[in-house]
Amino acid sequence: MVDVVEVTQEERFEARRDGELLGFAAYTLDRGTVVLTHTEVFPEHEGQGVAGELVRGALDQVRASGRDVVPLCPYVRAWLGRHPEYQDLVRADPSNG
Repeated sequence: MVDVVEVTQEERFEARRDGELLGFAAYTLDRGTVVLTHTEVFPEHEGQGVAGELVRGALDQVRASGRDVVPLCPYVRAWLGRHPEYQDLVRADPSNG
């Protein structure tokens, strides 16, 4: 089981298992929109489904907070393409207010 926590001071969501950091999804904020810029899983944890759990957990937290996302990260864009139930969170252009 992977726990996903938002670390606002680092502007990222972290994937952890038993307290160990497995990877993260970095973001910036644009007027309340979460702009996901980069997802990284550390090499020793690749191939274990961590990235998918990380993105799902991050998007669930974004939804719960009432925010939306701009998926600049290629992995997040691809993940969203496979999970249409999260498309409602996507804001194509954060400058559109």
